[in-house]
Amino acid sequence: MAQNDEWWRGSVTYQVYPRSFQDSDGDGIGDLKGITDRLDHIASLGVDAVWLSPVFPSPMKDMGYDVSDYTDIDPCFGTLDDFDRMVARAHDLGLKVIIDQVLSHSSDEHPFFAQSRASRDNPKADWYVWADPKPDGTPPNNWQAIFGGGGWEWEPRRRQYYFHNFLKEQPDWNFHNPQVQDYLLDTMRFWLERGVDGFRLDTVNFYFHDKRLRDNPANHLPWAEHAVKPYDMQYCLFSKNQPENLGFLQRMRALLDEYDGRTMVGEVGDSHHSIELMGQYTSGHRLHMAYSFEMLGPNFSPAHFRSRIEDFYHRAPGGWPCWAFSNHDVPRHVGRWLDHAADQDALARQAAALLLSFEGSICIYQGEELGLVDTELSFDELTDPEGITFWPEAKGRDGCRTPMVWDAAAPNAGFSTANATWLPVKAPQRDRAVSTQSGEDSVLAFYRRMLALRRAESDLRLGRMRFHDLPEPLLGYDRGDGFTCIFNLSPHPAGADLPHAIAPVLDQGATIEGGHLRLAANGFVIARRAGG
Repeated sequence: MAQNDEWWRGSVTYQVYPRSFQDSDGDGIGDLKGITDRLDHIASLGVDAVWLSPVFPSPMKDMGYDVSDYTDIDPCFGTLDDFDRMVARAHDLGLKVIIDQVLSHSSDEHPFFAQSRASRDNPKADWYVWADPKPDGTPPNNWQAIFGGGGWEWEPRRRQYYFHNFLKEQPDWNFHNPQVQDYLLDTMRFWLERGVDGFRLDTVNFYFHDKRLRDNPANHLPWAEHAVKPYDMQYCLFSKNQPENLGFLQRMRALLDEYDGRTMVGEVGDSHHSIELMGQYTSGHRLHMAYSFEMLGPNFSPAHFRSRIEDFYHRAPGGWPCWAFSNHDVPRHVGRWLDHAADQDALARQAAALLLSFEGSICIYQGEELGLVDTELSFDELTDPEGITFWPEAKGRDGCRTPMVWDAAAPNAGFSTANATWLPVKAPQRDRAVSTQSGEDSVLAFYRRMLALRRAESDLRLGRMRFHDLPEPLLGYDRGDGFTCIFNLSPHPAGADLPHAIAPVLDQGATIEGGHLRLAANGFVIARRAGG
């Protein structure tokens, strides 16, 4: 195998949310030409790849995660030619291109679903998950939908229910039908032939359902009794995470192996045993990487980060994780963790140093390099169905999806010339635009330094991680034989005796005296080990 076939090991990928990155035509919505125009910014950070959230034709009930055509581009984003030019420009800049594949479900406007729902005996009748009602007319089981309500929707023409894990406009494919698997693999081949370097697989553990349609039991975790969503009150033992999934992952891997240097990273979302699933899915000949939600929550403690990483490598010594602190589905991490910070910029820099020194591969989300927090939105400004349904107890995902901010002096912070953008640009985000971050102390400048260090040092990309036993709130570990990293995860100074002599390479608020390390609030040190 050529060396670059495993470029994804230790890589850093920059996630672009296309609606919010750059609008090139003044309609208030980001597009592919806009992304192409801004690829220089992404390349200047020093990342290895760019991941695009879905750009396929879609009614946009769930902002592109409801696909009506898997082999074209939605007109709001441009054309296939625009996509090809974007890929070519990314490759010229040394960036790999990863695209989002939403395979667990389609839009209800997909032509195959229109055919499937028409009758019980057409060629696509068994391509989606259909079931008879109970004798009293109620749904076949208790499965819930993530965006609210039950997971079953009645279709009078078939006198049956169809299953949807998300919106009723997002019916689930029936992966127990081999023809469905073949079709979806063919759509992946279409994009591989166009030169994409890999796929981010949305909800990769949702593909198969229990054929017996058994009821899910109650969620036994303590937080479930306070859950806002009925979905979270269930332990989804039968509606996802089925063992048949492993065979399909192997089929996908065989497809990618027909091409040089391609990769798959699967999003594993599960509140009960996601680390175990990450291990299963990346062991053997399945996914290259598993994308974890384990660090996308409120927990910001040494014990949490250590336990998640150690647990993964214990369960899957041959597997490979992909860690992230933020994405398009959760509140931005700087805002989530502000209670643990004395200063927003200090927290943003510390989070960058922490994430980018972890073993595994890394994803960073657009605007993370600016230290952004979520945009505060009013109910009338929302577009996200989750936020609209559960407001105000849960405000949805729009706050982390507002447009990228480029130029603080320009209309809409340089994102668009439109009078109004699909989500608004507000002052707290505009004031942290790229144009404001030219100083050496800026969050943006730090991301570039930290990414350059990770790229230059094989220990920080590929070295094994060995944790130190340090008192709270300190988190410390070695990477490979050459580097030691120590973080103070609190808004107060802290210190400890060093486990060995070090020479700092990058730090924030660190002082060393006589073998004792003192770290300021949210301080850290990334250092070479003596003799390393």
